[in-house]
Amino acid sequence: MTVPKLLLRRTLVPATLGICMLSLVLILHFVQERSILSASNQLQSDFAASISKTTVHPKQSVVVYGLPVRLKIPKINVDAALDYVGTTLQGALGVPGSPTNAAWYDQGPRPGEKGNAVIDGHFGYKNHTPAVFDNLHSLQKGDNLYVLDAHGAMTTFVVRELRTYNQNQDDVTVFVASDQGAHLNLVTCQGVWNQAQNSFSNRLVVFADKVME
Repeated sequence: MTVPKLLLRRTLVPATLGICMLSLVLILHFVQERSILSASNQLQSDFAASISKTTVHPKQSVVVYGLPVRLKIPKINVDAALDYVGTTLQGALGVPGSPTNAAWYDQGPRPGEKGNAVIDGHFGYKNHTPAVFDNLHSLQKGDNLYVLDAHGAMTTFVVRELRTYNQNQDDVTVFVASDQGAHLNLVTCQGVWNQAQNSFSNRLVVFADKVME
């Protein structure tokens, strides 16, 4: 899969995600010549035993995650409703319509599913209006994040690390996971406001991992 560059400007530009579906095909072919009845019966018995050993497995439950509706970060007093955003015509990640809301990138995984779920929010909003991620930089490794879904289920994540980027830096790992885990990445601006560029100087990303139940 070819992943385009990720440009961290006023909002992050997500990588185009491709999904490769792999199928495992088991082909079982027996070639049997005519033989006496006792040999035939023995062969059928052996075949039944091998099928019993290789294909009978306990049924595994599949967790279905509902659409996320709220993000909770107790350490920094965040309890925010979630908007749903895609990308702009310029390919930039959409942002929440309100400074007090956060926004889930709905072209990626739901929080709790395998891959990188991404939620962004405002920082340093105009006219000094408080914004949802003003204090995101205060989080530390080990802090907990919570996402409530439309089914009423809460999924817990723990902060792994914080990274700061300059506004032109690339990092596809914000949107593309390198493993089979479930992750939640929070994105906001940071640094000094540049009036001429209409942008902050840096970007902050909080990387978190789902807590196994």
